[in-house]
Amino acid sequence: MEEGTKMAKAIGSKICLDSTENMYAIEFRDCVGDLLLLEDVKNLDKYVQHLNTSRLQHSINVSYYSYRVCKKFGFDYKSAARGGILHDLYLYDWRIERQPEGMHASAHPKIALRNAQRNITLNEIEIDTIIKHMWPITIIPPKYKESIVVTFIDKYCATAEIAYQLLTFMLKKTKIKTRNHV
Repeated sequence: MEEGTKMAKAIGSKICLDSTENMYAIEFRDCVGDLLLLEDVKNLDKYVQHLNTSRLQHSINVSYYSYRVCKKFGFDYKSAARGGILHDLYLYDWRIERQPEGMHASAHPKIALRNAQRNITLNEIEIDTIIKHMWPITIIPPKYKESIVVTFIDKYCATAEIAYQLLTFMLKKTKIKTRNHV
């Protein structure tokens, strides 16, 4: 990893992804470290994905958990991790900017694939992962077990990111009310 590039943690994980001692962190960085140095990927940090989670953090979350699940089951964890980093590689705020390709939910996988292919050469699993991660909205289901994993991990991470932030907000509000009533 380039000096100054920090990955921190995936949401809900106790493992610091910058660790030089943890085998999962080291192997994960070996899978995706080159992608995290790409300007387009770095720029994902400028966009909000779910509430206060940046698109880059969301992509790291999806990538890391996809890597762990695929590794556990003996799947191609490197392709899953790389597809997870690249699955939302679109550089616009979908809440504001409309795309000529159509509705965001079905259009952004094509845009992400185009952006990824502009930066690197992808294998078939990575392509399938990026283009079909919005299934069932994309109609055609993922072809590979790794892209199925990323598709479901993406939904899990989106839910976890939103739930974590909402629960944190609710707990802070409850503490404020409790202090005011004492």
